[in-house]
Amino acid sequence: MNICAYIINGVFKLTEENNNHFNGNDYNELDKETLFIVSQTFKALSDPTRIRIIHLLTNQEYSVNEISEKLGLLQSTVSHQLRFLKNLRLVKYRREGTTMYYSHDDEHVVDLLEQAIIHAQHL
Repeated sequence: MNICAYIINGVFKLTEENNNHFNGNDYNELDKETLFIVSQTFKALSDPTRIRIIHLLTNQEYSVNEISEKLGLLQSTVSHQLRFLKNLRLVKYRREGTTMYYSHDDEHVVDLLEQAIIHAQHL
């Protein structure tokens, strides 16, 4: 089991992951909280700009300016998308002086994104 952190309706929650959802023939209905988290994760990954940002952050951390330059996006666009991703705890930041450096915050989402990329490249 792994421990994951989520924010749902402004409430921070720690949960233990149970990896038995796909084992055996028994069907287990998803509870509303899990369903909501899954839908929000896919919502985050449904936007090409957010995908580009998360993909960039999989290897190292970057400031908003660096992300903007590397991806050719306006700083305001990057800031807006990072705020969305941060609220879902998909990215995190650290402050160095007046500069904020962002990195991915959920290895599971990185794995999911990598699997989606592999799937898309093999179609």
